[in-house]
Amino acid sequence: MTLFFYKYQGTGNDFIIIDNRDNKFDNINSKQIQKFCDRKFGIGADGLMLMNKKEGYDFEMKYFNADGHASSMCGNGGRCMIKFAFHMGIHKYTYHFIAVDGEHEAEIDNQNLIRLKMNDVKNIELNNGYAILNTGSPHFVKHVTDIMKVDVVETGREIRESDSFAKEGINVNFVESVDNDTIFVRTYERGVEDETLSCGTGVTASALIAAHNEKGFNRVEVKTLGGNLSVEYNKISDTAFDNIWLCGPAELVFKGEVELID
Repeated sequence: MTLFFYKYQGTGNDFIIIDNRDNKFDNINSKQIQKFCDRKFGIGADGLMLMNKKEGYDFEMKYFNADGHASSMCGNGGRCMIKFAFHMGIHKYTYHFIAVDGEHEAEIDNQNLIRLKMNDVKNIELNNGYAILNTGSPHFVKHVTDIMKVDVVETGREIRESDSFAKEGINVNFVESVDNDTIFVRTYERGVEDETLSCGTGVTASALIAAHNEKGFNRVEVKTLGGNLSVEYNKISDTAFDNIWLCGPAELVFKGEVELID
């Protein structure tokens, strides 16, 4: 069977996207996904997404990590799905879709950037030197100095595979303050089991921890190895946030076809 695919990237976080609104690829398996995401023997990507038909929504986003397993919400992937939906002829002022963590809405602004509304965060575990929170995916956030000298892979893997997190896994973010409104984030992603150029839910988690206003509206600019993002949100307290928006680019890289082999 021939599989037609599209490759998108959002600040260097890259994804294979398949239009599955006809349910043709419902049975795609983890071995096939692993092969497609392999950068030496496949198409190459941090993950694979299916655009499914869903009554009451513009589409359903189903996301798989590069290891082939279905995963939690992906913020950069969500923005790429919106751009893909636009390219597939779904033209809306406000998009409504559903993902594994629930409903989302999104917009394409006049600068061609994607604004993706994330779920509210109602609980953050604040510890000495780090925080743990869920922004659609679980995240460990640690502030550092001289971020470019951090061994993200070794240190991130050590935290991810520690007794506290080994069973479910966790994404590990290292964050450096650039100025009052800007942070730099590097992320070790579970499922990829490596550093990625950017992680949307990780950027969101890091920005919440870096709130510069005590209460109310915050906008944090975020630098990553793959490009720049911003996160806007309302701070209710140190551990509760709502009206969270992840804003940034998403672009088509190329499209093609491959044989889907069992």
